Amino acid sequence: MARVKGALATRKRRKKILKLAKGYWGAKSKHFKMAKEAVMKSGNYAYIGRKQKKRDFRRLWITRISSGCKANGINYSTFMNGLKKAGITLNRKMLSEIAIADAEAFTALVEKAKAALA
Repeated sequence: MARVKGALATRKRRKKILKLAKGYWGAKSKHFKMAKEAVMKSGNYAYIGRKQKKRDFRRLWITRISSGCKANGINYSTFMNGLKKAGITLNRKMLSEIAIADAEAFTALVEKAKAALA
């Protein structure tokens, strides 16, 4: 039986890593050892970034809603509490879009929230 060497699998593995490292600065895109480290690190950053993206958007939406609330003389937490008591279940993404695009509709939501609190 013929002896099987690992060259084919090794080359395939190295080419895969170097392909992922394409565009990296300096030797990180050319040398396998450095490319492997850079790809592992960038994978960690990408994983963390996917979680941070969700946080960042939620923070943005809350800031936009808060700004719309202040224009209508109510603070964010009171507004959200009023919406909950009024039975209005709009998520923060939609509320922020309404606050930006349709000020009259947002004002109506604020009035409903105030009425539910009173």
